[in-house]
Amino acid sequence: MQLKLIIVTCVLYHSSVAEHYKTKRLPEIGIEPLDPLKIPKIRILQGDGPVNVNAALDNVTVTGFGQTEVLLSQVDGKTYDFYTRVRVPNIRIEGTYDLKGKILLIPLVGRGRCWFEPTNMTIDIVSDVKTYDKDGFVFFNVTAAHVKYNIGGMSLRMNNLFDGIKSLEDSTNSYLNANWRPVSESLRPILTKTIEDILLEFMQQLFHNLPGNFMIGDVKNNVVNKKPDKKH
Repeated sequence: MQLKLIIVTCVLYHSSVAEHYKTKRLPEIGIEPLDPLKIPKIRILQGDGPVNVNAALDNVTVTGFGQTEVLLSQVDGKTYDFYTRVRVPNIRIEGTYDLKGKILLIPLVGRGRCWFEPTNMTIDIVSDVKTYDKDGFVFFNVTAAHVKYNIGGMSLRMNNLFDGIKSLEDSTNSYLNANWRPVSESLRPILTKTIEDILLEFMQQLFHNLPGNFMIGDVKNNVVNKKPDKKH
């Protein structure tokens, strides 16, 4: 089997088009701009460990994915599952939060504008893929995206904590930033799920409109030989 794509596994990283759609739409394949990325709502429910929160982020804007650098990319020749390692220098997540809970045992209550900035992020992505026939072509159906990541730093700001009591708001934000490493570890399940959801939606939209032979010259519909779906 001849694989056309070893360094790059999807159009996100394909050198001929990546620069074009970092900031522009590709309506012919159903792709909205990658940077900035708009997300109507992110729901956060977590009740284990040092984080216990019931929160929502509305009108979320994510910037930074347009600077993604591919470090490694491979595709399984039998299953067509993708493995990709990327680096993103800086991601900024902004939105309106509604939060009640605790982080690092600190009670947090508030509603207002917020932002989070993970920096120097390295992301490992394993994408589960099935194939299917459409209009005489073989297409990829990405059924799941599994993410592991490391970050070099993180800063954040939540406005209007504790009904806008400025002293508590400022001291809490200062404490969370000063202890960014345990805070980031506490938020790992939340950030992981957010990144997985973003990538899964993007790849499903992309590959639904892009024949598989764009990347693999002799791609075949091997769904009958595909391993069972992974369970979360």
